[in-house]
Amino acid sequence: MIATSRKPGGLAKVLGPFDLILMGIGAIVGTGIFVLTGTGAVTAGPALTLSFIVAAVACGFAALCYAEFASTVPVAGSIYTYSYATLGELAAWMIGWDLLLEYGLATSAVSVGWSGYFQSLISGFGIHLPVQLTAAPGALPGVTTWINLPALCIMLILTAMLSWGVRESARLNNIMVAIKIGVVLLFIAVGSRHVQPANWQPFLPYGYNGMLSAAALVFFAFIGFDAVTSAAEEVKRPERDLPIGIIGSLAACTVLYVVVSAIMTGIVPYQQFLGVDHPVSLALKYAGENWVAGFVDLGAILGMTTVILVMAYGQTRIIFAMSRDGLLPKRLSTVHPRFHTPFFATWLVGIVFGLIAAVVPLNVLTELINIGTLAAFSLVSIAVVILRKKRPDLKRAFRCPGVPVIPALAVIFCVMLMTYLSWFTWVAFVIWLAIGLVVYFGYARKHSLLN
Repeated sequence: MIATSRKPGGLAKVLGPFDLILMGIGAIVGTGIFVLTGTGAVTAGPALTLSFIVAAVACGFAALCYAEFASTVPVAGSIYTYSYATLGELAAWMIGWDLLLEYGLATSAVSVGWSGYFQSLISGFGIHLPVQLTAAPGALPGVTTWINLPALCIMLILTAMLSWGVRESARLNNIMVAIKIGVVLLFIAVGSRHVQPANWQPFLPYGYNGMLSAAALVFFAFIGFDAVTSAAEEVKRPERDLPIGIIGSLAACTVLYVVVSAIMTGIVPYQQFLGVDHPVSLALKYAGENWVAGFVDLGAILGMTTVILVMAYGQTRIIFAMSRDGLLPKRLSTVHPRFHTPFFATWLVGIVFGLIAAVVPLNVLTELINIGTLAAFSLVSIAVVILRKKRPDLKRAFRCPGVPVIPALAVIFCVMLMTYLSWFTWVAFVIWLAIGLVVYFGYARKHSLLN
């Protein structure tokens, strides 16, 4: 029996540091390592390893800032709550609005990727779904498609898991994380025997611009460690466990990404990853290790399943916090009397973004995710410095080292990566924020508990 503590009608405190590290790994290791490594290799060549390191450094600086906030303000809502405490309601609303888009589209995008790997796996057993049910309308040129049914189904299945209870969801996540990490380690062990160092030359075929462009792209691969902070209210000892979960998961994933990308580009000439959406298994097939490639496909499915699970979890907790502050309808912060989860909010998120995954192509879904995350990371880094000035007496179980230098470096790295994103992404992001302002002044400000 697992001991829990909760306030009447509140969220249950059931998570420890091991759960948090695996939750972070569950959110991070997925689409990035199984899909984006191919696109990144085409953009940067063998220097993809440096791209991952640059993206990891940017995330690392931000992670230290996150860890200070998460251990100081251990409540649900992640950066939204931290911004509320330091920058005021309007700034908190805008970053919360930003996160709703980031987390929601991340679950939709990964669901579409999951669908592709799932169809590839079952096709190996001679099972083929009707083509009309395999992709969003217009996703396949020259082919009539109606709906991406597998993407919708996986969203609804995981929504049911989240609505039943965080403890049960964490157990499922831990099992799947263990399997997919085993698969990644299997790839490293087998693939390392087939590396041809000549494939690493030239190391920077597109110069530093190519490497930084790939870093802005593969930054998506690190999205997820911040989802750990959204679990703050359900952690047994948040002042100790949250920093361990955030930094531990980020460090573990960085090592895996760098090693896997080095082996991939060492096996297959980087030009051959063009248009490939299963680069890890391709590398194994290229090396003649077909039996291992099948395990990698299974690992990719499990990997993306955990990403969807954790990102959907994070989004529901942000909605829960915003609703509790009066900025969203109160129904969204009601807690189920039996399951002790935000039941209505969880199903709303699952249905809405499941339908988006079913009818919107993947390339459209991924446009805004990176810029929203980079903006969020910049804001939390600024907020750390502001809170140090406003509340120097506040008890901090974990203190970000080198303030204000570390937060400043986080902002610099994030803004630098943002400049490598397309102009269309910037325009779309500004439009989404403008819609957020309209909603705030039209509804949220009038219903806010602060007012």
